[in-house]
Amino acid sequence: MDLVGRIWRSSLGRKYIMAGTGSLLFGFLIAHLAGNLQVFGPPELINTYAYFLKSKPGLVWGARLGLLAIVGLHVVSAISLSAQNRAARPVPYGGVKTPYAAPLNSRTMLLSGMTILTFVIYHLLHFTAQANGINGVGDFRHLETTLPTGVKAHDVYAMMVLGFGVWWVSLAYLIAQALLFMHLSHGLASMFQSLGFRSYAWWPRVQLFAKVASIALFVGYASIPVAVMAGMGADYARKAQHSLQHAVDGGKGGH
Repeated sequence: MDLVGRIWRSSLGRKYIMAGTGSLLFGFLIAHLAGNLQVFGPPELINTYAYFLKSKPGLVWGARLGLLAIVGLHVVSAISLSAQNRAARPVPYGGVKTPYAAPLNSRTMLLSGMTILTFVIYHLLHFTAQANGINGVGDFRHLETTLPTGVKAHDVYAMMVLGFGVWWVSLAYLIAQALLFMHLSHGLASMFQSLGFRSYAWWPRVQLFAKVASIALFVGYASIPVAVMAGMGADYARKAQHSLQHAVDGGKGGH
């Protein structure tokens, strides 16, 4: 425990923690996107995938708790380092609030990170907890489908097309992805630097990788709400909305 305390009290140690947790979160973003992109296939593809995950509660909750711990460490170390940097330089350079050479994405890392965290909380309430009243559509818990195996399962495809069919939900999602792009384009490069992989020969390639990876993730995540708003799954969504309303009306009639 003393070793952990020494690492945390050291600014270099906190940089390692932020870089290490950042790399794990980057891996999660890739895996999560790979799962979400199944929405471009037939509905049963992503519904079967979601059912498989739901059938492994130990694995899913272990991953969720681990991810929560990683996010917590990443956020706390970022806030701590930011506060330490401000305390070490209380007077801005030349009376100017921001160094002229610093790019926008590096100057807004903490702000973009906290904004992304706020959106992630909403996203979890929207699609994971399926909290009623925040999606502009209805209670997603009533969405049900039958898989090709004959098993009844939650209709994740309908949930996604209905959820992103609400314009302000898609807009908020796109804004969050734009902020994520800004955060990653600087954060990925900084991650390599903190882990000691910076050199004059490799640094341009590291920066290129950070830009390409952040663009690829932005395009991948943004493609889903854009496709839904453009009409993908519209017929399926109408049928799901009708079933959703029927389930709600049926529930009211039973009281």
